[in-house]
Amino acid sequence: MLNMDFDRRVVIDTNRQDWIPSPAGGVLRKPLARQEAERGHATSVVRYEPGASFQRHEHPLGEEILVLEGVFSDETGDFPAGTYFRNPPGSGHAPFSREGCTLLVKLHQFAPGDQARVRVDTRTTPWLPGIGGLEVMPLHEFEHEHVALVKWPTREKFQPHRHFGGEEIFVLSGEFCDEHGRYPAGTWTRSPHLSQHHPFVEQETIIWVKTGHLPVTHGNP
Repeated sequence: MLNMDFDRRVVIDTNRQDWIPSPAGGVLRKPLARQEAERGHATSVVRYEPGASFQRHEHPLGEEILVLEGVFSDETGDFPAGTYFRNPPGSGHAPFSREGCTLLVKLHQFAPGDQARVRVDTRTTPWLPGIGGLEVMPLHEFEHEHVALVKWPTREKFQPHRHFGGEEIFVLSGEFCDEHGRYPAGTWTRSPHLSQHHPFVEQETIIWVKTGHLPVTHGNP
């Protein structure tokens, strides 16, 4: 297992990780959290080299993907960088990439009852006004779980706050900061239920963020 203690805060700069081969030739991974080697809960950055493909497989508990670079494809279409999608529990596909791509992939993490199939092109979806100077692009919500892109303008500071059900962030551009550290583009963080921080940025920064989805326990500060 890797980073499966949801009571612990995890910070990984994926720029510093080495690529690890997967069972499919030309498909490489940087594991961030994993329950078992090839099944169960998993969060990874995945790279398809040009022409790489993966055999058809099912998602018993769903698959969530954000295309970071290139074009990701399967039998339902082509998904360029900036595409966010969710394949619900019980779905399956045979993915490939003609030109190569890089993805943030989350497997087997759908809440019971969440059957939504989601496709969002974040390149064309409008930003909405958020708190202060923030701009928000909602991507999905179900019960307590919320997924969005958040754009932080230069020198923006946000109020200190706690995360009911935890918070997970992937920094897409710029540099995200809080009192615990500085997180350049490519950094993944996961903070447990009722964790707290006081975030800010010094340059325009865009993050993918998910809240409310982690186990609610009583061992966190």
